[in-house]
Amino acid sequence: MDRNIGLACIIDDDSMYVNLVKKIIETKNLCQNLMVFKNGKDALNYFEAILSSLEKASIPEIIFLDLNMPVMDGWEFLENFTKIKNKFGKKITLYIVSSSINPVDIERAKNINSVEDYLIKPVTIEDLEAIFLNRST
Repeated sequence: MDRNIGLACIIDDDSMYVNLVKKIIETKNLCQNLMVFKNGKDALNYFEAILSSLEKASIPEIIFLDLNMPVMDGWEFLENFTKIKNKFGKKITLYIVSSSINPVDIERAKNINSVEDYLIKPVTIEDLEAIFLNRST
């Protein structure tokens, strides 16, 4: 399979989940590189830092964002990221990936323009393949 996705990003503090997703992405050759942040603050700091350089290779095409994290949760990250997202000059597709099945969380996420979809953990191999293959066509 041709890996058209150059860089994806996971923002999640659950190391077991992160390792599982990394293994699936590597095994299925879904993208070339993967970056991981344990909380929204570290991720936001990264995105704000690359804004000045606008090095396109450093901007992920897909972001998987957890909602419940320490330091800065997914909601706060989304609020801040939405303000700077368009400055990157590149399409960034963002997915919420959460264990929350609360309809309020799901509806809130789907009402944010920056969010492509809301996935409930655990994500499946089929979910990830569909996301990466649809994004790269």
